[in-house]
Amino acid sequence: MKAATMWKEFKKECPEINCDYEAWAFGEDANNLAKLVLQGKKTATSSLYDAYKDEREPLPQVGEYSVLLLDNEEAVCILRNIKVSVMPFSEVGEDHARKEGEGDLSLDYWRKVHKDFFEKQMLELGKVFSPRCNVVCEEFEIVYPSIFVKKTLKK
Repeated sequence: MKAATMWKEFKKECPEINCDYEAWAFGEDANNLAKLVLQGKKTATSSLYDAYKDEREPLPQVGEYSVLLLDNEEAVCILRNIKVSVMPFSEVGEDHARKEGEGDLSLDYWRKVHKDFFEKQMLELGKVFSPRCNVVCEEFEIVYPSIFVKKTLKK
């Protein structure tokens, strides 16, 4: 199912929702991270503030909707942001790391994996990563599961 089709189905069930949506996949290992979302293990994500700034993209906002995609652009579910904050990389805490649902759920694991990822991104932007670089931390909830989600959750 494509993002536009899923959004149309969601709007049929929730006609009071009167806004647009973004469709996106996680940057690395999109399918595995989407699976963690479907399992309820991943309820947060983080991204590099400078990427938004350089691309002149607006920051995510609380209440915004997005269609989560697999790497083949198939829609997985619809998410709604419930919390968004910007903070230096060094200030991201254990609670957020756990909510990202990856690895052993520890802050050490989160810092290692995200430092490597953000260093690559900063190089692509022609900048140098430091622990003072700002990170956009988002927390979300699933508001609309697709048939794919329902099948996956039954396994």
